[in-house]
Amino acid sequence: MMMKEKPIDIRSLVLKNGLSYPDDRELIMLILGTGTRQMPVEVMSDKILKTILHSNPDEWVEKMCQIDGVGSSRALAVAAALELGRRHNRNPQAVVNKPIDVIPFIKHYAMQPSEHFVCITVNGGREIINIQVICVGAGNMAIIKPADIFSQPIKDRASGIILCHNHPGGHAEPSDQDIQTTNRLAKASQVLGLALLDHLIVTKNGYFSFLEHSMLPTGQE
Repeated sequence: MMMKEKPIDIRSLVLKNGLSYPDDRELIMLILGTGTRQMPVEVMSDKILKTILHSNPDEWVEKMCQIDGVGSSRALAVAAALELGRRHNRNPQAVVNKPIDVIPFIKHYAMQPSEHFVCITVNGGREIINIQVICVGAGNMAIIKPADIFSQPIKDRASGIILCHNHPGGHAEPSDQDIQTTNRLAKASQVLGLALLDHLIVTKNGYFSFLEHSMLPTGQE
């Protein structure tokens, strides 16, 4: 007879390790608290996370309500937490003068078991406008398309962007594919009049900055 897997006690883990410990799905579990008989909180959180990643913010509540067991109260609770985070990220004090300034906003991605590619948009004063996950679990930088990267910066009327992705393996040094993709996206950003300010690679052991290592293509930053 197979033993039933014990549910994750995410509250105890967060109290012990802090809010930087859980991944995105587990943060949603923390917001929801419980699931339903038909839909365990782990499964519900996974479905909500996929909805967030693959739809526009103005569609989140409606699409979350379409998930069995979520309902308007749970959907609004998650949406409210996301809006609070968005407002915090747009705090005028969140100014990016050097790579380390943006690390607090993206360091949790270093704990993710799959690769996350993130785009941070900034205004002319280098204040953070938006932080968006472009794709998850790609494992191949070559498949990232400029259109996926630049649609949000154009919508935000940003003057510059900072790219970021994590290396789940723990080594922060860029691969040849990382370098080629950075060069390709830098050319596209120049055409659009956007400054590519940096490309950061984050891991559990630290980070790598293309800017700090003078690896941004000429004409950037």
